[in-house]
Amino acid sequence: MFWTVTRTILEGCGQAGKLFFFTLLFALPLGLVIAFGSMSKWRPFRVTGRFQPLCRLGTRFPKLAAWRPVSMLTDVFVWIIRGTPLMLQLIIIFYTPGKLLPQNPWNNFSDGRMFACIVAFVINYACYFSVIYRGGIEGVPAGQREAGEVLGMTRSQIFFKVTLLQMVKRVVPPMSNEIITLVKDTSLARIIAITEIIKAGESFSKSAGIVWPLYYTAVFYLAFVGVLTILFRYIERRLSYFK
Repeated sequence: MFWTVTRTILEGCGQAGKLFFFTLLFALPLGLVIAFGSMSKWRPFRVTGRFQPLCRLGTRFPKLAAWRPVSMLTDVFVWIIRGTPLMLQLIIIFYTPGKLLPQNPWNNFSDGRMFACIVAFVINYACYFSVIYRGGIEGVPAGQREAGEVLGMTRSQIFFKVTLLQMVKRVVPPMSNEIITLVKDTSLARIIAITEIIKAGESFSKSAGIVWPLYYTAVFYLAFVGVLTILFRYIERRLSYFK
């Protein structure tokens, strides 16, 4: 019985691992894009803008000249995602299209439930990562970017050779915390009937009337988190040359 339970939970680990991997694969770069949107300084109504009709509006209404639409819309989106539970976002993303359309579009995929779950997780974690990225970028002293400009470096060179290298050191500790939280949040996939680790263990309480497999799932979570903890400690040591 023990090996049967272990094998079943390992299959759940495969589903959780798939969700974990694809969430990081897409949420990490998307979070950087959202961070750039949040820090955008584009002001279409500023007096020195290229579009003269919009500039006249900025002259008449000084507050309008300071309006940054990209930054504002990005901040509102991040506020909504961070302010609502991931469980609710999973339910909305998976079930709402089926309510509005004759057929649920997620059913057109071979593994539609997992695809919808990945979409929900990527959006949620990208917003959290964006805040961490923004803090890391803004934490780099402005004088170093100005020094790069004095040396004749382009904006992209300053970002990749000056800002990015120092940002990585700053974001690793909070990012590792979010990634470890992601491991445990994969258990929410059971809300849309995905058999992850906990659902795999819980299934035995209904079929065989035993509860210990549910507690046994903690071993797999601890092993997963333990490997990540060792990995992030190694990364932090490798980045210690910034001290």
